[in-house]
Amino acid sequence: MFDPSPILISMKTAFTAIFITFFLGIFCARAVEALRRPWLQMLLDGLLTLPMVLPPTVAGFFLLYIFGVQRPIGAFLIDFFAYRIAFSWSATVLAAVVISFPLMYRSARAAFAQVDSDLLQAAATLGMPRRRIFWRITLPLSLPGVAAGGVLAFARGLGEFGATAMIAGNIAGKTRTLPLAVYSEVAGGDMAGAYRYVAILVAICLVVIVAMNYFTNKEQKYKAGIGR
Repeated sequence: MFDPSPILISMKTAFTAIFITFFLGIFCARAVEALRRPWLQMLLDGLLTLPMVLPPTVAGFFLLYIFGVQRPIGAFLIDFFAYRIAFSWSATVLAAVVISFPLMYRSARAAFAQVDSDLLQAAATLGMPRRRIFWRITLPLSLPGVAAGGVLAFARGLGEFGATAMIAGNIAGKTRTLPLAVYSEVAGGDMAGAYRYVAILVAICLVVIVAMNYFTNKEQKYKAGIGR
């Protein structure tokens, strides 16, 4: 019998994760871009990008090590708030945020770096504060690239498997996302069920690719218009 819960859990997880990742990625990209020490900038950039190059199971291991029920943060949350992250739906969001964050962060940094520095210097010369320059000039001009990064991060969070399996487990109706559902169906020998989940994932990813291409083309047309 077809179980729709992995679809609902995946979409709920992906939308919650991208809401967090989108603003966190923009904030961190702006903070790193504003640094004046290159060595510190490279160090922080490496740390923030690390989850993108680590195997997802290793990232999940670190999350389990930090938020496990016997670990300091995990035990603190249980003792003082009676809230457990490990092997809960919150853990699926945590895994999706950690794994998808580098894509959002690097896309935002690249988009900010492509904004014409002459415009920023002119605004600073006119006395605009740095924060206002960012919100009124940098972010609007880089918005198509930032949006494309958000679409990519959404897709990455939706397709997360390894870190989710480590920190959230594969609990039916609770933490079983679409990738985990595909794995479970194949492991149980139900290929027909696996095909259905795969078809849903492929359809969602196709929509994501179309959306990413839309924002990318919009960014290119905007740059071409600025260059003329």
